[in-house]
Amino acid sequence: QVQLVESGGGMVQPGGSLRLSCTTSGFDFNYAVMSWVRQAPGKGPEWLSGINPAGTTIYYKDSVKGRFTISRVNAENTLYLQMIDLKPEDTARYYCSRGGLVSLPPSNLWGQGTQVTVSS
Repeated sequence: QVQLVESGGGMVQPGGSLRLSCTTSGFDFNYAVMSWVRQAPGKGPEWLSGINPAGTTIYYKDSVKGRFTISRVNAENTLYLQMIDLKPEDTARYYCSRGGLVSLPPSNLWGQGTQVTVSS
């Protein structure tokens, strides 16, 4: 059974940082393209970043370039998203997903998500 479990969300002040983790099981993580997406209340889902299986090819949405860093540890079947200089508009539920190197993957590939709230 494929499982993707996100953690690390929370409430943070503008300018703050968070590191999201996604632990996975039930598929061969070493060969999987992975990505992060988010969905804010009342808005459509938004692809943020994708990474190839080796971690050597990475893409970002323009609005998060320089602030978000995607990474993976294949030996631990874990995907990360380091976020710095967070803004109120980053408030959303964040999901890790299989697939989605450069565009939004189907929602059936996402995990359950973790909430990130940026507010003073």
